Amino acid sequence: MDAPASKHQRQLATPSDDAREEILALMELLFFAYRDFIAEPDAMLAELGFGRAHHRILHFIGRHPGLRVSELLAILRITKQSLGRVLRELIDRGYVMQEEGASDRRQRLLHLTPKGRELLERLEVPQIARVAMALKRAGPDARKTFAETLLGLVDPKERQRVVALCGLGAGADAEE
Repeated sequence: MDAPASKHQRQLATPSDDAREEILALMELLFFAYRDFIAEPDAMLAELGFGRAHHRILHFIGRHPGLRVSELLAILRITKQSLGRVLRELIDRGYVMQEEGASDRRQRLLHLTPKGRELLERLEVPQIARVAMALKRAGPDARKTFAETLLGLVDPKERQRVVALCGLGAGADAEE
């Protein structure tokens, strides 16, 4: 028995067979792009005994210093237990530090240490270069089109929060 379609799936128009094949080809391309986008950072992380979860945590703390643990949980949509294991490792190895909130001592605010900042910058170099090269290759409207396409893949209920979090500003259309 087939699983029931989600509300979002039901809202989408059923594409023609040709359109479906084009969409499947683009989905496949997305898998290949992500594979290559993450390959160099994965290798660097593996040398340290880290993985992609470590990378995501470093990324969001680096982009949003002082991020609360509860905010990081919401961004990553993972359990406290999953975050706790990886975050504890980053803290114990000197890549992340946490401090108590000024107004609420129960809050744990996360920051990269200089060691964490240096690692994140090394991880970002090949990714920034890859995205910059792809945007240049795609032409003058690529940045806007790419951002709109990626945003269109985000859950509609999350788009405004994602736009704000990413710093995309008023130019990004968070509405559907």
